[in-house]
Amino acid sequence: MDSFLIHGGHRLKGTIEVSGSKNSALPILAACLMAEGKSTLKGVPRLLDIDSMSKLLGELGCHVYRHEPADPGTLVGPALNGPLDIQVQDETQCEARYEIVKTMRASICVLGPLLGKRGKAIVSMPGGCAIGDRPVDLHVRGLQKLGAHFRMENGNIVGEVRGRLKGCRMYLGGALGPTVLGTINVMCAAALADGETILVGAACEPEVSDCADMLIKMGARIKGHGTPEIRIEGVEKLVGAEHRVIPDRIECGTFMIAAAITNGELALKHCALDHLIAVTDRLDEVGVQTQRENGTVYVTAARRINPVEMTTQPYPGFPTDLQAQLMALLCLSDGISVVTERIFPDRFLHVGELNRMGARIRKEGPTAIIQGVRELQGANVMASDLRASAALVLAALVAKGATRIDRVYHIDRGYEKIEQKLAAVGAQIERIKEGKTSLSMSAVA
Repeated sequence: MDSFLIHGGHRLKGTIEVSGSKNSALPILAACLMAEGKSTLKGVPRLLDIDSMSKLLGELGCHVYRHEPADPGTLVGPALNGPLDIQVQDETQCEARYEIVKTMRASICVLGPLLGKRGKAIVSMPGGCAIGDRPVDLHVRGLQKLGAHFRMENGNIVGEVRGRLKGCRMYLGGALGPTVLGTINVMCAAALADGETILVGAACEPEVSDCADMLIKMGARIKGHGTPEIRIEGVEKLVGAEHRVIPDRIECGTFMIAAAITNGELALKHCALDHLIAVTDRLDEVGVQTQRENGTVYVTAARRINPVEMTTQPYPGFPTDLQAQLMALLCLSDGISVVTERIFPDRFLHVGELNRMGARIRKEGPTAIIQGVRELQGANVMASDLRASAALVLAALVAKGATRIDRVYHIDRGYEKIEQKLAAVGAQIERIKEGKTSLSMSAVA
């Protein structure tokens, strides 16, 4: 497994191009299963999860083709990947096998498109993950209300439709709030259902709106996306369309925090700042300045990091996917900060690794209390999940000495060429390939 070796203490300065959203691209790729003709998606990042979804679509009868990157001479930093073409060639395949689903929980988002278009879906039941269980009962319940019938068979969710799905009014909320992928799954299926479907308690995340926008381009009739009530008038068929995936708000927030933690100056191209209102609110309290100009966000930070209180919440609240990164920044604040996790209460696996680097964090149930320290120290640490990996990279950028982060395949799931992007703005970071030892390794304590 690859590792990162990072020598801290280097101020970041320059321009970073933000990639398209992974969390938006995955369900949009799944939605292409319902289209007749070719769909072209721009801004799709080249990530392990995207590769897994492309492989899954291939097994479900799609031809997926990735175009070459744009001319590197016109770009800032590493060249990002070209558009993806998706065309359905065989509609007889309906099974998402365990071998793929086990590597990517988002495989569940093929459930709605398969039932809506092909009338049958066999999807391996997703297991738990490092940050806690993410049940799919809301997905199934919503699709059942549209008329789908389900059973469990050999670890698979087997869904079938007798005839055509029927639109209805339903409530989609759950014990932990709205479900993003559940909302998208039901919305996709309802796009081809008979009659009107009204989703009450729908997720409001930008990724839901982005998928709805793609479906509308394909011929769907959807209103209210981005609000808790979405109305879908079913149509007979959907056709291929061209769409650009929204910028990745989590990647953008991560680089905003990277500028702050290194006391740097970064210009972030293609940053949708409107999707980060709760994040900019907390960063403003910390002492981070953001300014938007022609689609580029300029980020600078005061030398003093102020402590804050933060609670993760469903959109438009502070996203759980930036909780770990903010915590890394607050480790260097002048005072005591309090971070409460309301989405995934167990999402604190990064705490122990940050403490190995000299942080002073105490966990009390779903809350972490952070006592700011003067500096962090380089150490050998291990990534436990995608966003925890990003937090460790941020801490390493400012830590004294060298840090080795193992199991960075986690970060490869959600950040496109992150080490190349950071190196282009002044970070001292290198990827150590599995089985190889860097000449710099003697610098790690």
